[in-house]
Amino acid sequence: MALEPRAAAAAVAAVVHVALRFSSVALLCAVVPAAGSSDVSAGSVSELLSPYDALYYWGVRAYFSQDWERAAELLEKSIATRDALFRTRRRCHDSCVAAGRERLDTLDAKEGSMWDLKALDWVQKTAECAQFCVGQVTTPAALLPVSTDIEYEFSTRNPYNFLQVTYYKLGKVQRAVSAAQTFFVANPSHMEMRNNLEKYRRMPGVKQDAFQDRESDAEKHWSLYNSAIFSESSSEWPRAADMWKECMKETLKRTDECRAQCVMEAQRFPDREPEGSEGVFQKAAALSLSLLSCKQSCVSHVSTRPGRISPHEDLLPTILEHLHIAQFKAGDLKGAIQSLRSLLLFYPSDPDSLSNLQLYLDTLAGESVAQESQPMEEISGYVSRSLQEKKLLFFGVEHLDFSFTDPDLWTPEDVVPESLRDAWRAERDKAQERDREGLREAEVDDSGFYAGGHVPLVGVEIAMDDVALNGTNRVVLDGVLAPRECDTVLQLAAAAASAGDGYRGRRSPHTPHEKFEGLTVLRALRLAQDGLINRTDARLLHEIGERIHTLLHSYFRSPSPLYFSFTHLVCRTAVTGEQEGRQDLSHPVHVDNCLLEPETRRCWREPPAFTHRDLSALLYLNDDFEGGDLFFTDRDAKTVTATVRPACGRLVAFSSGPVNPHGVTAVTAGRRCSLALWFTKEKLHRDMEREEAEALWAADGQSVRKAEDEDDEKKLTQRRSGRRQGSKEKSKGRERVLGAHDEL
Repeated sequence: MALEPRAAAAAVAAVVHVALRFSSVALLCAVVPAAGSSDVSAGSVSELLSPYDALYYWGVRAYFSQDWERAAELLEKSIATRDALFRTRRRCHDSCVAAGRERLDTLDAKEGSMWDLKALDWVQKTAECAQFCVGQVTTPAALLPVSTDIEYEFSTRNPYNFLQVTYYKLGKVQRAVSAAQTFFVANPSHMEMRNNLEKYRRMPGVKQDAFQDRESDAEKHWSLYNSAIFSESSSEWPRAADMWKECMKETLKRTDECRAQCVMEAQRFPDREPEGSEGVFQKAAALSLSLLSCKQSCVSHVSTRPGRISPHEDLLPTILEHLHIAQFKAGDLKGAIQSLRSLLLFYPSDPDSLSNLQLYLDTLAGESVAQESQPMEEISGYVSRSLQEKKLLFFGVEHLDFSFTDPDLWTPEDVVPESLRDAWRAERDKAQERDREGLREAEVDDSGFYAGGHVPLVGVEIAMDDVALNGTNRVVLDGVLAPRECDTVLQLAAAAASAGDGYRGRRSPHTPHEKFEGLTVLRALRLAQDGLINRTDARLLHEIGERIHTLLHSYFRSPSPLYFSFTHLVCRTAVTGEQEGRQDLSHPVHVDNCLLEPETRRCWREPPAFTHRDLSALLYLNDDFEGGDLFFTDRDAKTVTATVRPACGRLVAFSSGPVNPHGVTAVTAGRRCSLALWFTKEKLHRDMEREEAEALWAADGQSVRKAEDEDDEKKLTQRRSGRRQGSKEKSKGRERVLGAHDEL
């Protein structure tokens, strides 16, 4: 799109005007000379703030020199100095924003006189205020830009990784725990730190309140978001509405603080110069656009949870959508109308929002004051400001060879110049497809479990979690059995497992190329009573189940008691001479509590599936065989998302629903043995055979440790799941004939 000369000049003038307004602080701060002293030790700096990157550098050096006291001192000071610098920048930003305002008000942009000396006078006034304000509490060196490497270190909370070890070496366990927790929140796939936290939990004297995230204040909007979701799941609508409103305010606050840092921190000039000129106005425009781009990127920064690499798309619109629904259900129709009209500023033609608005207005017929509620001022200002910035940025993309990626999906098309719209639409469609793909990958798990609780048994470590397993409510725990215990149970299987147990004597329920053997806890007890196997070995089979129950109830943070649904020892042996050219699986892909329909990606929760099962587990006893790996898939039953190789004492566990389709590769050589367990939250469907075995032991005068006691349901009243509740799919009455077997 070609611009008329006067229009083009006005547009460039607008961009440069923004440059003069927003880049003055950065320009002057960036040219201040560095401090003459290179000594940045903790005790040599006066009351002025030193460069936090230098403090961090010397702290890391002290760490690797094993000078733990000095490392702790410098690392802590680097964190505190960085926080103080950011607070100072925000304070100075707020106090200097009106400096030179009287000069700015005299400019007449229509006549082009904004380029006269009054404009430069305004720039100087504002910059001098900011420079003086920040310089009151910082050394000149602290005003210089920080390298991207250091920024990355702090954004990933790596200083706390160093501090965790440092405090542990100093014997300050409580501080080590807090540092470990702070690092882990932003690095949830860091297995070593997760296991360190489990070890801290078992240390004497370490209390739960030690596990504090020291950066939680900077992420307060996410804790409010989680609280609001929790209140919704409990149908506590007034509280949910309050939480969503606070979440919105905190999100706007965090965005403003981020934007203030863009203005106040030392800025580098853009790497690329506008082609054909190196004039001051072009440089100023380029720097201006860079600053505006930084401000726009705050949307992504604030919308990204700690530990995530991708932002929550449309965070503010999402909050407003939840807010108006919660207000409506809480009976606050006036508030619901205001929130919904605020949402419509982002998506003015959304049919669902317009339909809801009409519903609210019809419900309040006759109440003119409530019906005339306008959007919230803070949201109106947010949208208006953002659109103005986007217009300038897209102008820079079109005419000044500037690069800008819009962080929002709600940007209206008329903001984008015609010459850029095709590319912009393509990029937006890609982003929306990525968002839809993410939703498909992160399918809702309505089990009520929330993986990530602590592991209460000594020696058990988390080998793979949700992130490593690319799914939801999945875990692999190592060290559940000792090697001698694996050997004992394997000997028990060899001596007592009967062919076809539970499958009416069939050689194998799934494939003719493998021989199946199984043993239940009750059968093991009866064999022990008949003197055919050792009683201690039979009791071990029962005790292992109790051990697994303790682990999984804690790790999956079950909101209610868990009952054993079924347990059996399973061995599958490759049939000699029948493995060549084999294409089948040891166990086809399936879901434990519903009938998977890969073509439609649906899972029908109806018989003959074991619909009452909530949690599945498999404890491996050996690895001296070929094949037999457990694998998870997408709902298409084809796309493998994770694989688990058996090993002695390795436990894999997962929620039994449609988010966890799984199968087992063919056992092509040797004998694969494992203990398979299922748990249910429905007491009616508990394992009666297991209880019969426990009653027989009691009759013999032997006690057994029970996983549940009479007080379980009273003790476990706190609901912990923050996951969204998905609607359960209902059967459409089709006839389905599929096998339902008690094997993972």
